[in-house]
Amino acid sequence: MSEQAGKPFLYVVVCAAGIAAGVSKLVVAAQERGWEVGVIATPVAMNGFFDTAAVEALTGRPIRSAWRTPADPRPFPPPDAVVVAPATFNTVNKWAQGLADTLAVATLCEAYGLGVPVAALPCVADALAAHPAYQESLARLRGMGVHFGEPYTGDPQGGGSRPEFGWERALDLLDIP
Repeated sequence: MSEQAGKPFLYVVVCAAGIAAGVSKLVVAAQERGWEVGVIATPVAMNGFFDTAAVEALTGRPIRSAWRTPADPRPFPPPDAVVVAPATFNTVNKWAQGLADTLAVATLCEAYGLGVPVAALPCVADALAAHPAYQESLARLRGMGVHFGEPYTGDPQGGGSRPEFGWERALDLLDIP
């Protein structure tokens, strides 16, 4: 539990997908359910995929994207759970293979060793999702206990509108007693 009034601490990992612009919806939903939240973003996601200043204002913490030095204090307490949303093709494949080349993917890899519950909301185009490596990655991660929401492609519906990305579903997927 975090230092703030015994609230559980949720790491939200944000990847570079257009839908990432709505990540504040997940932060607010988690806070409404009693979580304290810290956001970790892939380096590419930090380059305009979401409003970093607004998310920092919501959480009261800096968004992490790079490793800290050993002398730097830890900006977040250890996680009680982790959500990755949107989970992109690249991140899912690197995570499954243990290729921790960014803080975001390293955090996901480490969560397994810590026994921390993880939920993922994939945002992957159908053409990429058909790739055998992606399917194998999903199977490996499910075998590691990761809970996946329904895939989201963002393909337009009738009338040209896009379906809503169900940010709150990630919280429902967490296997917290």
